[in-house]
Amino acid sequence: MAMINCTECNTEVSDSALKCPSCGFKLNEAQRSFFGKIIKWAFIIFNVIMLIWVIAGGGAASDVVNNAGSDAEAAGAAIGAGLGAMMLFTVWVIGDIILGIFVLFTRPKS
Repeated sequence: MAMINCTECNTEVSDSALKCPSCGFKLNEAQRSFFGKIIKWAFIIFNVIMLIWVIAGGGAASDVVNNAGSDAEAAGAAIGAGLGAMMLFTVWVIGDIILGIFVLFTRPKS
């Protein structure tokens, strides 16, 4: 562990210190661990995939409802699309809560 001088108050501090103990000047940025980076990117990718899924599902459901042969088919397609959207949003919310907790616990400590 080497000693460096603080750029603000010129006090000797450890090179691994995040901030100067004398003046509080920020010396180094806290870094997220490798596992924390994986969790953060998993959270981002999960949300992008869910957004694409909602958009694609809405477009497919719209096509089915518009091209239905009878009113009963259109009503069934609309009900099915609504139930599917509710299940999808439920998975999205639960997944975001779980992954968000992991992101919170793996954030860099300052």
